[in-house]
Amino acid sequence: MRTIPATQRRAPAIDIAVVGGGMVGAAAALALSRAGFNTALLEARPPSPWHARDDHDLRVVGLAPSSVALLNDLGVWTSIRHARACPYAHMHVWDAASGAAIDFDAADGGRDLLGYIVENSLVQWMLWQSLEAAGVQRLCPAAVTHYEVRADRVVLELADGESLATRLLVAADGAGSPLRERAGIATHGRDYAQRAVVAHVATERPHAHACWQRFLATGPVALLPLADGRSSVVWSLPEIEAERVLALSDDDFLNELGVASDFRLGCITATTPRAAFPLKLQLARAYQAERMVLLGDAAHAVHPLAGQGVNLGLRDVAELRDTLVAARAAGRDFAAAHVLRRYARRRRSADTLDAYGFDALARIYAWQASPLVLARSLGVHLLDRLTPLKRQIAIHAAGL
Repeated sequence: MRTIPATQRRAPAIDIAVVGGGMVGAAAALALSRAGFNTALLEARPPSPWHARDDHDLRVVGLAPSSVALLNDLGVWTSIRHARACPYAHMHVWDAASGAAIDFDAADGGRDLLGYIVENSLVQWMLWQSLEAAGVQRLCPAAVTHYEVRADRVVLELADGESLATRLLVAADGAGSPLRERAGIATHGRDYAQRAVVAHVATERPHAHACWQRFLATGPVALLPLADGRSSVVWSLPEIEAERVLALSDDDFLNELGVASDFRLGCITATTPRAAFPLKLQLARAYQAERMVLLGDAAHAVHPLAGQGVNLGLRDVAELRDTLVAARAAGRDFAAAHVLRRYARRRRSADTLDAYGFDALARIYAWQASPLVLARSLGVHLLDRLTPLKRQIAIHAAGL
């Protein structure tokens, strides 16, 4: 966006405007408001209320300890935990081609848990419910149609004809971020030409508070533990194969999923309706523009095989809050370019490393030539025996 010199010097209406009320955007607005910034959250539509009597949301997230710590700091974790969250302490990952397996156990790192499996809608709803009491102005429905960057503010033009002036604009408006596009920030990555088929299933054997992930030639299939004893399925498949699996009868789906998961939890005995979403790797080439930053899916979209997408977004939130608080404490303009560059440099570096790490893992497990499968098998066997290295991988995934 072009910069327009300020024609007046009165203070902007607010300190920070966050656009996008998903999990990451709502967490950002709550964190920044609790840190003492006058904050507004703009969202096109409010989230649907979450009720314990409703069935589980098909979209779930594996919250790492770093994410749990942030949500606890924001005052919402206890409500989420008591509502419906399933702790897991073990993860078993194995290769369909060779049988080579690796296990991650919380006890190996001296912890009780590796994380929690929680519904996206539950996290979003608890965050949304906490905004007003924390002093966040919830502008909903609201959509930004245009914005202008001036010397000391950003002026947002809204679809209802109103305008809003803010010192800093935070774009948390999703992978297709209109704000990122308006700022002229390009993205790079690749389309996996896959979709993740999701459902909740009942199994013959209990999930034992463990995550189970098997790598197939077509992509990984994961069984993630839910609080009611069922498992959440995330099955990555090529587009055509995903369409076929979505069209199967329930009985045929149960049988094919059992085969795909090696019947690790016994027969699959029941399923919810299925849904699917496309998979891609996408990284913004910059995380900042003048008086603007990106976070969450607006900045990065990654393969779900490691379950880290939302965790990366919540780490963005923590980094942004800490960076802005430090700048304010030092008496600096918290929306100045050099301050925002500090946030952008740290998070883009970390997110890029993780995103391409997940991508490399997906590529390695796609190898099917016998020599490559053998090499992969040897590598997995070695890694499973190198406890210190495995512990470091677990610590990194936990965000500790």
